[in-house]
Amino acid sequence: MIKIGVTGKLCAGKDTLAEYLKEKGFEHISLSDMIREECRKRGLEVTLQNLIRLGNELRKKEGSDILAKMAVEKMKEGNNYVVTSIRNPLEVKYLSNSKNFVLINIESPLEKRFERMIKRGKKESEPKSLEEFKRIEESQLSSTNESDQQIKNCIDMARLTIVNDADITLFLQKVEENFLRIKEMASFVRPGWDEYFVGLMKSVGKRGTCDRGRSGCVIVKDKRIMATGYVGSPPGLAHCDDVGHWFKKVIHEDGSITQHCIRTVHSEANAIAQAAKNGINIEGSTLYCKLEPCLDCTKLLISAGIKRIIAEKKYHASKESREMLEEAGVALEVLDDEFEGYESDDS
Repeated sequence: MIKIGVTGKLCAGKDTLAEYLKEKGFEHISLSDMIREECRKRGLEVTLQNLIRLGNELRKKEGSDILAKMAVEKMKEGNNYVVTSIRNPLEVKYLSNSKNFVLINIESPLEKRFERMIKRGKKESEPKSLEEFKRIEESQLSSTNESDQQIKNCIDMARLTIVNDADITLFLQKVEENFLRIKEMASFVRPGWDEYFVGLMKSVGKRGTCDRGRSGCVIVKDKRIMATGYVGSPPGLAHCDDVGHWFKKVIHEDGSITQHCIRTVHSEANAIAQAAKNGINIEGSTLYCKLEPCLDCTKLLISAGIKRIIAEKKYHASKESREMLEEAGVALEVLDDEFEGYESDDS
């Protein structure tokens, strides 16, 4: 579902944009139409002044985002919508919180807008002079009352402004040129905190100096980065990428033999070392890493007071680590069930 909100001053071209989007398969929801419907229910004449007054009254009584709530309630999952006549910042906020929403502002010169109003004919007792038109518009632009129309604040919240200062053909051409960009903005989903820090962890890992496992680590407390680390040799020593790996063979109880590179320090250990070196308290922190920690790093993490570990993937040799973390009460979450080892899968 994509939701495109449209705001702007009187006769700027909001409904013209809505009609264009309807041809693209969008359903049109007008917040003004909701007020018109309420106006008719009350037996009131549908005039511009009555619409403004009734809209302000509804927002004051039911909350400044009431019209946006009513609009969202009309929406069906899987459909795309264009919402027009957005005139209060809390309407923008509510629609934004409903996800997949972008607000577009249509800008147009005062004289052009008044000319359009005259050409479209009398509607809802519209103003008959440019001065009256300007006066009514100014009453809509801003107010110290939270429930009143505050179109200027809505315009300031728009992600994109399209200027409609010529004929309809040129305006729709501008809309068409920006259509893909508008869809992309509406489709964008802001990453959650875990996703955000996992992304940073991947970037840190690119600094790794061992091609058998370029992994990174980020330690976070209260949504703030405390320390980072990546796989690499201790400061001042040669790197695997420069001089090759330093392998040692290990004979296991079952007789199997594996070889491990002992030249580098794992990313988790490096992050803990950086925190200690700089006197940073990481007790109670969350650690983000590429793979489940090895046994040695697990013991360091427990000793350092890490309380939560987010690993991107499982590690094939992490059975003992999981058992130790569970016993220590450290939460472990693996985002991907895929197992991953180092190059040649032997360490």
